[in-house]
Amino acid sequence: MLGGLGPGRRNASNPEGRGMKVGILAGGVGTRLSEETEVKPKPMVEIGGKPILWHIMKIYAAQGYKDFVIALGYRGEYIKRYMLDFCSLSSNLTVNVRTGVVEKETNDGIDDWSVRLIDTGLETATGGRIKRLAPYLQGEGTFLLTWGDGVFDIDLGKLLAFHRDHGKLATIAAVRPPARFGMMELDEERVVRYTEKPQIGEGWISGGVFALEPGIFSYIEDDRTQWEKQPLERLAEEGELMAFKHYGFWQCMDTLRDKKHLEQMWESNPPWKIWR
Repeated sequence: MLGGLGPGRRNASNPEGRGMKVGILAGGVGTRLSEETEVKPKPMVEIGGKPILWHIMKIYAAQGYKDFVIALGYRGEYIKRYMLDFCSLSSNLTVNVRTGVVEKETNDGIDDWSVRLIDTGLETATGGRIKRLAPYLQGEGTFLLTWGDGVFDIDLGKLLAFHRDHGKLATIAAVRPPARFGMMELDEERVVRYTEKPQIGEGWISGGVFALEPGIFSYIEDDRTQWEKQPLERLAEEGELMAFKHYGFWQCMDTLRDKKHLEQMWESNPPWKIWR
């Protein structure tokens, strides 16, 4: 199942997904990006002057998914402040200096998003954060979930169609990770082919993008549960976890090197920029 939209394209159909909730896990510390995350949460590390969280939300919104529920933890107030400022600074304002009353004018250029910011605890594990979002995610049935530290060009409409077709509780986007070093093809000592950071030819990993049913919440025990451990392992054992193979672009931001790489891509033709 192919999953890429490609640069500059969007899935406008949003089959049966209008109003669908999108959960974003944004509460981790991001220790491998400590140069940036000492003062801000990882999802607020910037690419091209915008937090990677903004880039992720733009990817979803470009495909018609604009109802976000964000799980906060480490320095959650930073994200709250950003969202409040984003709303104010993106609008035309009328300020009554004497009374302090501020009126915001409707601006057609502002992103039409609904964003719930939910404190899910400082030390809560990923599974615990997902379970704490249950009251906000499960009311409409199927929902989407993503990590707050990666960008991609996954066709979410196709992912959802695949998810509904197989009828299981969970679908995970499977991706081929980019190689960290250039690949060389040798003839004796002569380099006959060199490829800079290719996608590896085999092996699949989690892309951190999911389509899920409310039934998954029963697989999460408490705040200490890591989603990547017992819940996903049990879902797989019981035949309730399916993989949507994505052959297009995907890149996480785990290290400063990853951030610099994404910055360079943003300056040219970023493949995850599927919005106009």
